[in-house]
Amino acid sequence: MASTRNTRPPFTARSAVASTLLGVSPPELPTRALVATVELLGIAPGTARVAISRMVAAGELEPTDGGYRLVGRALLARRSRQELSRVGAPEAWSGRWRLAVVDGEARPASERSELRAALALLRHAELREGVWIRPDNLPAGILPDAESCVAARCSTFLAEPPDEPAELAARLWDLDGWAATARRLRAEVAPLSERLVDHDAEALGPSFPLAAEVLRHLQADPLLPAELLPPDWPGAELRAAQHAFDAAFKATLTAWLRSSTR
Repeated sequence: MASTRNTRPPFTARSAVASTLLGVSPPELPTRALVATVELLGIAPGTARVAISRMVAAGELEPTDGGYRLVGRALLARRSRQELSRVGAPEAWSGRWRLAVVDGEARPASERSELRAALALLRHAELREGVWIRPDNLPAGILPDAESCVAARCSTFLAEPPDEPAELAARLWDLDGWAATARRLRAEVAPLSERLVDHDAEALGPSFPLAAEVLRHLQADPLLPAELLPPDWPGAELRAAQHAFDAAFKATLTAWLRSSTR
């Protein structure tokens, strides 16, 4: 399969710094290691340092002893979304669905957009205008800002829809489209993952944007219960591939940083 790497949007200096720190736990690195890693994405060291300074001023980073730590509320919420996407949905499901009905009060367009974004982050789909729904199978407290936004502007209920639940899920989410992209990404990950396992440092550059695309796609997974998914759903396989890919990437990056930042 031909690589789609060239079609991926380039990283800005800020997104490169944020993505680098989002990929390590805890989300902090020494300055030299952070700048060197960002340089893999074509960001010049001077540009990276300017971005770091601006992120500190914006409250997204804070200095540590010799480096920087991710602290911005929005970026840390993004980290929480990524963790949920990596782990996937719990297996147990009661059969109930969660409905969020938007309160009738007229609101500015900015508030309506904010609410739609919050509901999307919580993996809800719009059943009809003002009514959002999803299976009640995800833990609470993962995305507190989004949950607070929805709680303030919606009435929520638990229900058991009369429709066939699998048919309802297929109407609400493009499951076939998500699955097709997941299989493509898994095929792209495999050869780069093998190179990283062999500690091929030249694989780090192309691996970075692919890893970001895989994470974005996992965040678009509606995280439905197994009972509602089509046969051969590739979610678990993509998560396993991403986990192995991430481990190999971090091991190779660590070795490369030791040799390049001495």
